[in-house]
Amino acid sequence: MAAQWVLVLHCCLTALVIVAFLCGQWPIFEGTFVQKINNFITVGAYDLLLRAALVLCGSKGRDVFLSVEHYCCDRPNPILQLLYLATIGVIYYFALKSSSSYIPGYYVPGVHWYTSIVAGLVGIILFILTSFSDPGTINSENVSRYISAYPYDGIIYFEKQCTTCNIPRPARSKHCSICDRCVARFDHHCGWMNNCIGEKNLRYFLAFLLWHFFLCLYGVVILGAILAGELKERKVFRILTVYYGIENSFSKLTPHIVQDSLVIMFTLSLLTPQPMRLSSGTATRSGSLV
Repeated sequence: MAAQWVLVLHCCLTALVIVAFLCGQWPIFEGTFVQKINNFITVGAYDLLLRAALVLCGSKGRDVFLSVEHYCCDRPNPILQLLYLATIGVIYYFALKSSSSYIPGYYVPGVHWYTSIVAGLVGIILFILTSFSDPGTINSENVSRYISAYPYDGIIYFEKQCTTCNIPRPARSKHCSICDRCVARFDHHCGWMNNCIGEKNLRYFLAFLLWHFFLCLYGVVILGAILAGELKERKVFRILTVYYGIENSFSKLTPHIVQDSLVIMFTLSLLTPQPMRLSSGTATRSGSLV
């Protein structure tokens, strides 16, 4: 029982951190502990680590910390790529290990053993394609072609020169300071991919994000089906009807279901402003949101 409560506490703390990180700056959380957690995650933790390095190791320790930060955040490196692969591997290992005895189950056929593996492999393939494909590097040999493909409109995009590459900069392109190259239709530099996201690999990147969304949704559905099958086989629903004083009937459980649904809907309503903000602009360098 103690382990179950520890798991519940872990889930609650994880949800709190995620909400604070993603939504802590919303007006609804202004002046609350959620905003304070957001400030600590985004700014305070870094300052604390920098001060700790200075106090414990002096100026040399601080310089080492800044050098590591420069390598991890400002130079191409595979750290986040390895972290992604390790995370996927660990999650799949524990997910398959914990659910192996329930597949096949009451609502989950045995074929999901194989579809889950295929789904994970597709995600890794999209990850590799995004990471190692050319994002649309511009150089002196192909710059004229990109200028023809992305002409200047004289309103947002004007003729400019890249002082680093010493070539004209086509519209919607940008010089990435991390990769040290100009990229056509530059979107952003993705540390997880250790690559820029641009004209030639944007489709792989979007497919990667969309696939992982459906992969998470697929996992939730399968785990929910496993849980529902266990509840069915163990007759938990029948026990609940007896607990509520309702013999052999689920119809009178409707008020309780509606009550829980309203709580969930209210919680989701707090999260709607962010999608609305995203739908009103673009999340790329070439749009209104940066």
